[in-house]
Amino acid sequence: MIATGHPDVSVERRCELLGVARASYYRGPASGLRSGDLALMRRIDELYLQHPWMGSRSLADHLTIPEEPVGRDRVRRLMLLMGIQSLSPKPGTSKRHPKHPVYPYLLRGLTIDRPNQVWATDITYIPMARGFMYLVAIMDWGTRKVLSWRLSNTLDTRFCVEALKEALFKYGAPEIFNSDQGCQFTSEAFTSVLKQWNVRISMDGKGRFKDNIFIERLWRTLKYERIYLRTYETGTELFKDLTDWFNWYNNGRKHTSLDKQTPDEAYYQRLKLAA
Repeated sequence: MIATGHPDVSVERRCELLGVARASYYRGPASGLRSGDLALMRRIDELYLQHPWMGSRSLADHLTIPEEPVGRDRVRRLMLLMGIQSLSPKPGTSKRHPKHPVYPYLLRGLTIDRPNQVWATDITYIPMARGFMYLVAIMDWGTRKVLSWRLSNTLDTRFCVEALKEALFKYGAPEIFNSDQGCQFTSEAFTSVLKQWNVRISMDGKGRFKDNIFIERLWRTLKYERIYLRTYETGTELFKDLTDWFNWYNNGRKHTSLDKQTPDEAYYQRLKLAA
């Protein structure tokens, strides 16, 4: 077999050999980045994980030191590139794009205690040694099991749809699927798949961090237990390490909220009880 890093192997063939989507192939830092931007993006991500209500002004203030001032415009530009925004309420944020309908939030007051009752999804930024990638994951809300995930070098819709289809074909359809109002999840390409499987669509309210709290906790756990402890040189290296971590998370990490079961144990045992 030809090594995936061989210069004569096409990107498509490398992705095939690795078992990842074309969008998952790492191409290095995006064009337009300035000197020091990658390091600053890492600092923004760490601070944002702890304080998602912070906007560009607050982040710039907290990131500025006497030796290195950080401007708000620069932080705003990098936040846009990272796909994050302040979760504090703002006027006019509920305006809907006519081609991307937003669905109501269906989980308020709902007791979620069964596998495949509610799934949730989100995208997060992953720093690399010389660039960055985006990670999407789909989680079973009631058992915290990560059902599927995908990496991408762009904030497109395709890698989200691929993750969704994988979860549906492996585990069947949930009753409700919850996401934020990001354009990837409100797109026709994404919602049409859910409709084909007769899944009810739920979307977080703007500025409602707690509406999707469990997958936000997943990102914090992943980044502080693995991502921030390592430096990834290539997308292949990141992909392999994430594969190991998600396998451990599902099969080895016990949750107090699950009576000290792993997500896999909780998912499959509760499926049997529900049968």
